[in-house]
Amino acid sequence: MAEVVLSNLVKRFGDFTAVKNLDLTIRDREFLVLLGPSGCGKTTTLRCISGLELPTEGKIFLGGEDVTMQRASRRDIAFVFQLYALYPHLTAYGNISFPLKTQRMPRKQIREEVQKTAKLLQIEHILNKKPKALSGGDMQRVALGRALVRRPKVFLLDEPIGTLDAAFREEMRSELKRLHVDVGATTVYVTHDQMEAMSMGDRIAIMNEGVLQQVGPPHEVYADPANLFVARFIGSPGMNFLDCVAALRRGAAGVTMSSGGDFIEIRGKLRDTLIASGGEGTDLVLGVRPEDVSIHPEKCDNCLETKVYIIERMGSYNIVDIRYGEEMIRVRTLPSVKLQLGQTVHMTLDMDRIRLFDKKTEKALRPNAR
Repeated sequence: MAEVVLSNLVKRFGDFTAVKNLDLTIRDREFLVLLGPSGCGKTTTLRCISGLELPTEGKIFLGGEDVTMQRASRRDIAFVFQLYALYPHLTAYGNISFPLKTQRMPRKQIREEVQKTAKLLQIEHILNKKPKALSGGDMQRVALGRALVRRPKVFLLDEPIGTLDAAFREEMRSELKRLHVDVGATTVYVTHDQMEAMSMGDRIAIMNEGVLQQVGPPHEVYADPANLFVARFIGSPGMNFLDCVAALRRGAAGVTMSSGGDFIEIRGKLRDTLIASGGEGTDLVLGVRPEDVSIHPEKCDNCLETKVYIIERMGSYNIVDIRYGEEMIRVRTLPSVKLQLGQTVHMTLDMDRIRLFDKKTEKALRPNAR
């Protein structure tokens, strides 16, 4: 078992609390991504798991064993740092083979393992070079190779492909994921890049200011964010937000838009949640993804009148900015949709995919939530 359990983890540096009461279970053989902006506590969490930092409070369990105060060298963990951390006096081959030599593996087997890893990372041609002769991308690949060659219980990766060029970074995403499946090691991957998180993670744990905001599969955190921070942070283009107020009109439950004053009826399960969460007059924020907004030339049911402001043609799709009152809304359309700047159009929202947030608490309205 290589399950990692963080129980009420707290890490302070003087008066600053980097990680606040973190409870998180990383399942055996899972690829979990710690995602968040710079300074949110994700790298500190990773360093606590590795043993490079000792927690101020809380417990860390690895495979059921309490390793909270255990040295890093005694944990079967491989750490890939963001800044390489290569031995300058060793060649690339020496750096990659070093952990195998410390395990007293036979020389022939070491050579085979290093060659296999070098082939995967496309660095066979630099094995005889020392770090000072390598580019930043090559040094990062050597650091990756040193971790991959060990086959540890847990991989800890701190933005390991951030310095690589775009094409190779995309290739390495799939290679790292494939290797994770082949080796079967539990993997914790830190990044601030939401595209990496969405494409690689079995689950994503989103942090902000040392606090875990939400954890779940990529499709869940994208479609059903727990709060406004997650909704803003996930998605490109990001989710649209419209201020509104909960309202009841002739038996219909909905929201009155703060900007244009229009009433939008809310249907389905979200209607019942809206009624249960506070009712008439509650200040809310309506969130909707660009792909869940439709544009129509003519007025229709439950729609809002808007004007086309900007059109960005991206090839396989268009991003259209439309103005509603004082608010700007981004819409993703097919390239075949023809619009003109300044054109009056009518916007409808996919009512099954919109989300409502309490403006005061910033939490999403959910069933049985008050």
